[in-house]
Amino acid sequence: MRLPRDLAGADLIKRLGKLGYVQTRQAGSHVRPTTTTPITHHITVPLHSPLRVGTLASILASVAAQHGMTQAQLISRLHE
Repeated sequence: MRLPRDLAGADLIKRLGKLGYVQTRQAGSHVRPTTTTPITHHITVPLHSPLRVGTLASILASVAAQHGMTQAQLISRLHE
């Protein structure tokens, strides 16, 4: 599945909430969502609009690995 090209950082953080991520801190234009299921996992998401493709791919790869799914499965789950 193709990565979305128009996804903003704030929208991504909102969508990651479906997977149990909550905002734990913010420093300037960067937010740190954290989940504790199955283990604690932190990621950093810039509040840029739109996110660069490489940045988005890196974030999604980290989240997908944490939850044991492929990037395509993660993208389809986030767009539900």
